[in-house]
Amino acid sequence: MTYRGLVRFRPITLAVILGLTVPLAAPAQATPAATATQEALTRFYGQALVWEDCAEGRCSWLTVPLDYDDPDGATIQLRVSRATASGAVGQRLGSLVVNPGGPGVSGLDYAAYLSASLEKKVSRAYDIVGFDPRGVGQSAPISCLSGVQTTRWLRTDPTPDTPAERATVMRRAQQLADGCLRRSPEIARHVGSDDTVRDLDILREALGDPALNLLGYSYGTYLGTRYAELFPARVGRFVLDGAVDPSLDIMQVSRQQSDGFQLAVTRFAKDCSGRPTCPWRGDTKAVLTGLNALLEDLETHPLPTHRASRLVQAEAITAIFYAMYSPSLWPSLRTALRQAVAGDGLGLAEMAAFAWDELAPNRYGTNMASAFPAIACWDAPPAPDSAGLEAAASKWSRTAAVPQLAQAMAWSNAPCSVWYGHSPVAPAPADSATTAPILIVGGTYDPATPYRWAKALNRQLPTSALLTYRGDGHTVYGGSSQCVNGIVDDYLVTGALPKAGTTCR
Repeated sequence: MTYRGLVRFRPITLAVILGLTVPLAAPAQATPAATATQEALTRFYGQALVWEDCAEGRCSWLTVPLDYDDPDGATIQLRVSRATASGAVGQRLGSLVVNPGGPGVSGLDYAAYLSASLEKKVSRAYDIVGFDPRGVGQSAPISCLSGVQTTRWLRTDPTPDTPAERATVMRRAQQLADGCLRRSPEIARHVGSDDTVRDLDILREALGDPALNLLGYSYGTYLGTRYAELFPARVGRFVLDGAVDPSLDIMQVSRQQSDGFQLAVTRFAKDCSGRPTCPWRGDTKAVLTGLNALLEDLETHPLPTHRASRLVQAEAITAIFYAMYSPSLWPSLRTALRQAVAGDGLGLAEMAAFAWDELAPNRYGTNMASAFPAIACWDAPPAPDSAGLEAAASKWSRTAAVPQLAQAMAWSNAPCSVWYGHSPVAPAPADSATTAPILIVGGTYDPATPYRWAKALNRQLPTSALLTYRGDGHTVYGGSSQCVNGIVDDYLVTGALPKAGTTCR
């Protein structure tokens, strides 16, 4: 589990803190039981999608097994959206399935957004297809907490420094896990990423594509990597932006993310120090000192917000993490921090509410607070217990520019310490037999998916090329870098990878 989650635009916190009927990949000599399972799955392949008008444009339902080990049993329906290619029939290349990150993030409206914003040669060539992964949004959504419980969990102290505070974190983490089994007993044990990857292959077939073309951001790159491992012959054009290194265990992921966010907040502090709107004057060190003092004070002195609740440290930390996802958010963070220094916590509270999808007190626009831990903790091996998390928080914060952020990153793994089940798939380097060219995009100052992960995945996938972006923010394609956009556009349309070492600044 990661503190923020692996999502492109809407990060979350400690409290929440991826044509032919062909059977699934099987051993060379399948057992009779495996053969029977594959035969049972054939009824899901080749199903016709019926498109209808919806809030996201045109939508359909895809039927998949609840449990791939029991394909004759219960089924669930996944919501799918599509923005149709604008080009003539001869110009079209099929479907481009998109995943904006997560886990726990809906991709339905992202398809229409991309279709309207990407270069015309891409939107002419591809139907842009979004979907809600199982357990997310409209696809058999998992619910683990009520609205009131969600708010309480999101506002839980993310830097517990007393036995009582640590006990509270662990107790509420256990309530979260128990709530999934109590409120969503059917789907709770079937939201893992490997099930979503198998869903993607059924979706590919239903879309009529002999190979899957995928644009995956952040957590979506993990889905793409696993698809390349499970279905190597069906990999089409894959863009993996903000790559996840599948070889890392849960604490390694969190530690390296912590380092990424420390670098990002230091770069923010340097940028802030030279601006008249910065609440602390001087240099980078002066800004970091002021930021640390504010977070320390919020531990015991919440700020008024002109709302029903006061600003607590958890909200301020959420706002800071959230702003590190894009430099375009740095001006808003500067303003909110200046207000907080003046005694008004409203700006930081509003940034946290947006990050949490909070629509009104105790009311949220998505089920991300439940879906993120349900998927992330299932995918990962168990995290350390309370003592182990305390030790990690102490070690990680010792040399951190903003120690509270490092502590919060370690304690974000509390739900995975007590989760009710875990995938049998252990962390390991990617191992795919695909011959398809894959494009990996990595940003040198990406806080949530550090650049070292992109380089690692590039080494693990022999047919991949790495496109490097020297800049800030989480993920790149579709943003302000015309260099990156042009290279990715060309790959999607022609399949040609850039030369090794290609860098955009």
